[in-house]
Formats: sequence, structure tokens, C-alpha cells
Amino acid sequence: MGVPAAEQTLAILRYLSSQARPVQATAISRSLDLPRSTTYHLLNTLIDYGFVVRYPDQRAFGLGLGAHELGSGYARQEPLQRLARRPVATLADRCGNSAHFSVLLGRDVIYVIEERAPGRPLLVTDVGVRLPAMTTASGRAMLAALPPAQVKALYGDRDAFVGHGPDAPTSLSTLRRLLVDVRARGWSTEDGEVSEGMASIAMPVLDGTGYPVAAVAVTFPEAERTPDLVEKLVAEVQETTSVISRRLTG
Repeated sequence: MGVPAAEQTLAILRYLSSQARPVQATAISRSLDLPRSTTYHLLNTLIDYGFVVRYPDQRAFGLGLGAHELGSGYARQEPLQRLARRPVATLADRCGNSAHFSVLLGRDVIYVIEERAPGRPLLVTDVGVRLPAMTTASGRAMLAALPPAQVKALYGDRDAFVGHGPDAPTSLSTLRRLLVDVRARGWSTEDGEVSEGMASIAMPVLDGTGYPVAAVAVTFPEAERTPDLVEKLVAEVQETTSVISRRLTG
């Protein structure tokens, strides 16, 4: 059974980490469907412990040094990479295509594992590469698993849809329709939007609360696409995400 106060506190931190700039308490309360009194109480507690900073001139809140220290500790331990490296390598071997593992950071995905299959073309999704989430199969898989309020918070600004290519969503409504299709299908795809002539299939890795902490994807030449290949790759990616999720939750 969850602890409501803990869940609400984590929701606030996740929300703040997804924002490009400090936000007001009313926006936090509205986006997370929290009572205003609860929102202010939790923010004040997080301020006391250094995880949140208040900007009086803007009447806004942002992440504090404590959150940065947690992020630095996470980067040092690299738990997700440690848990996922072998399953992702196995996926590449079984599929004969390159596989990758990425995490969501704001509106972008960052690739943290890249397993290249022998004889396959080099991809732009190398370790450390950062791409717009809504244009990649991995990003779409994670966005589709997020609460709708968080997607709205990430993409409520029209500038979020500028300069991403002719096939990318052009508004929050078109992005929402794309994500509805992803949820209905159970997996996401992109066809030539990241690398010309290459397609990808991806699924999210979910933690114990159902939150998408990462995504696994396989990339293959579009010319080789057949219904049987797609069915095989979907099954393999699903098995890999399930393995990583079980490792993550213990």
C-alpha cells in the first residue's frame, strides 16, 4: 500500500524536474490534482531539506541543490544501466539488429546503452546522444505511459513543436492522438524520422508504480519490414522490458 504523502512529494519532484523553468504553486497543484494547502505544505518541507528552491520575485518554485545531489548520486551508481546492459545485449543478439536503452529528460531522450549488431549500419543513437522525445520511438513509448497532465505540462508551450521535421507532431492535440495510438497498440514506432531508411520499435520500462523510467528499442532497415519481422521484434522488445522491470522492482 502506498503512502500518500510520499507519493505526492515524489510527484512534485518529478513534475519540477520536467519543467524548463520554475513554476508557480498553483500550476503544480492544478497539474498534479493536489489541494493547494497540501501543495504548499509539501513544498515548504522540500525547501527545508534543500530539494526545492523558492523564487520570491516570480512566486515560483524549482529544484534545489538536494535534488541535484540525488541526481549526481544516481549518475555515479548507474543502476539502470547496470540492470539493463545484459538484457539489451541479449536483445541485439537475438534480433540481429541494433538495440538501445534510453531515459526521458524533460522533452528529450538520452541514450545510455547502445548495442550494435554486427554488419548493421551505424546509428545516431549512440551513448550520450540527446534527441527530441516526440520524434523517437523510445520517447513516444515513455510519453505514452506518462500521466496526461505531465504530457500537457511538458508540451503546453507552442515552441515545443518548432523545428522537429515534417513528420513530427505539430501541436499538443496531434501529439495526444499519436500517444493514444501508441497506448492502443502497446508499442511505439518511428519510420525514417531519426535515421533515413531505418525504423524503430520501442516499449517503456515501468517501475513498481507503473511510471516509465526508461525505454528499450530495436532499430532495423525499413526495406526489411514485414509483418512477421515486426511481430518478432515486438515480442522480443516486450520480453526485454519485462526482464528489466522485474530486475528494477526486485
